[in-house]
Amino acid sequence: MQRPYTGDWRSQRPLYMNAISSDFLKPALLAAAHKIVARNGRIHMPGFLTDQGARILFEEMQCVDWRVALKTETQSYDISATEVAALDPAQAGALLEAVHARAAHNFQYLFDSFRVSDLVESGQLTSGPLASLFTELNSEPALAALRQLTGDTRIAYLDAQATRYRRGHFLAVHDDNIEGKHRLYAYVINLTPHWRADWGGLLQFLDGDGHVAEAYTPRWNAINILRVPQLHAVSVVAPFAPADRLSITGWMRSRGP
Repeated sequence: MQRPYTGDWRSQRPLYMNAISSDFLKPALLAAAHKIVARNGRIHMPGFLTDQGARILFEEMQCVDWRVALKTETQSYDISATEVAALDPAQAGALLEAVHARAAHNFQYLFDSFRVSDLVESGQLTSGPLASLFTELNSEPALAALRQLTGDTRIAYLDAQATRYRRGHFLAVHDDNIEGKHRLYAYVINLTPHWRADWGGLLQFLDGDGHVAEAYTPRWNAINILRVPQLHAVSVVAPFAPADRLSITGWMRSRGP
């Protein structure tokens, strides 16, 4: 599980990739985006990263040590993806059946995760594109831009994880509002080069009647930002999807209430 913000480590980690596009930081764009966020509570913005930065991150995500994220009635789990892949068919079937049984009536998820912020803050990830992006997201220029975009001056810190949704993976309906986490906005940086809506993996937003009011298809190098709390889900990736849905996601958080 992601740990709460515990301190300011940013000055200790040099920036070397500068992946965030300078266009995203332009005041005029941020002012226009703020109007959309203020009205709708969410926004989809293409071109968040430089082309080179997006490509480097995509390549890096092909070789990270993925862990399968899921939950039981009482606990969340990160299990080595290698270990899950090594299960015999009966064991793999039993695991999937248990996940589906819970998902039918309770909050559940199934996807691969690489918890960037946890690894950086614990000293286990000290270099590379993902660590660099995490540092850049928490730089003062990026934080200032996100404060202007959202209108929320409380944003002090972004956590981050890389995610991989494979065939059958999903994230059930939830609103991200967990007491003590101080989550203000969620974000998703999409890093799948090509995706079709009928492959699933859509970021769906629900209205008060449980209808899907809007959905975002994963688009290469676009960032989605949504205010917390807000009901949303990631639809099941179709069994015929020819690629994995890759993203970097997390929450913009305050230091306290």
